[in-house]
Formats: sequence, structure tokens, C-alpha cells
Amino acid sequence: MADINIQRKKSSPSPWLLILLVVLALGALAWYLLREDASQPVSSGAETPIEQAPINADSGAAPRPDDQNAVGDMATAEPLPTPEALAGATQRDPASPNYARNGLRILSAVLVDLADRADLRDPAVNEKRDVLTSATARLDDSTASLRPGFVAATGLMQAMQQKAYPTLEPTVADLITRAGQLSGRSTTPDDQQQLRDFFTRATEVVRALNEPGT
Repeated sequence: MADINIQRKKSSPSPWLLILLVVLALGALAWYLLREDASQPVSSGAETPIEQAPINADSGAAPRPDDQNAVGDMATAEPLPTPEALAGATQRDPASPNYARNGLRILSAVLVDLADRADLRDPAVNEKRDVLTSATARLDDSTASLRPGFVAATGLMQAMQQKAYPTLEPTVADLITRAGQLSGRSTTPDDQQQLRDFFTRATEVVRALNEPGT
């Protein structure tokens, strides 16, 4: 009689176990997603930088310049072409290297400004003004001679004196003589004294020319 092979029927897994595994998997996924969201920085809703509004200059709230820079700018600013500015330059130390150059620069600026005055403007004055402008065009060049500038300055003084200031004739004539004797240098005590004397007398003439003529 043949043996009958009887195999035990394998039991199928419980559906509740499958459901439990699915729930656990979903729970793990939900926990992972919530943890990722919590780690992200909170956005303020404005990702682009906010530009600072410009300060209204009329409000008085504009930033003030640095005080030291402002003082430095004032110290290096060119003095206004006035007789007082020339007098101030004259009183400085004549032994300084730029004494003659700075004094001539201020003197020329004062005379050119006076030459544009309506009561002094005529062909002779205009010609001498152009000569002075040309003679002092290279004042910034330390190698340029200053003597032509001194001579041209007294020439313009003479033209204005002849136009409206007859009483200044002797003083201007003396300045013309002094200008011809100047070397333009300030290396020796004699040079320094000549320069100071010239600028002192030139200041007196400029002050007189600054007043209305006859």
C-alpha cells in the first residue's frame, strides 16, 4: 500500500499584522517629515534685503563730514583775491620756500580781478592783464622764473593807475623799479627783505586801487 505524503498547510500571515506594519511605516514617515520642517529657519516673508531710504538733505539729518577732513580742506583752500589776503601772505616768513610764489599768485589774482572792473576796463588795461596772465601761467612749475610775473604785475598796476589814479604815479613807479631788481628767489636775507618790501608796497597800491578812482 502506498504511503500518502501529507504536508501541513502553511498558515497565511494575519491581516492585522500587515495593517500594523503599514501604520508603523506611515508613522515613521510622518515623524521624519515633521522633523525636517521643524529644522528649517522661519521665513520672515521678506527674502530680499531692505534698502536704506535716502536721507533728505532738507531735514538736517544728513551725515556731517569728518571734522579733520573739513579742517584740512580749509587749510589747503586758495585764499580769496583780496588786499587782505595779500597782506596776510606778506606777513609770513619770507624765508619759506614758497613765499615769493604764493605772494605773486595772490597779487596776480587781485590785479586780474580789479582789471575786470567796469571803471578800469580799457584796451591798455586789458593788454597788461593778458601779459600778466601769460607771465604767471607757470607758477605751479617750481623751475619757472618769477621775475617776469613781478614785472608784468607792476605793468598792470601802472595801466590802472594811469586810468583813474593819478596820485599813485610815484608809488607805482617805485614798484616798477623794485620789480626789475627782484631775482624771484628767497635764498639770502637780502632777497627776503626785498621781497617783503615789494609785497608791502604792492599791498598799499592794491588797497588804493580797490577804492573808487577819480
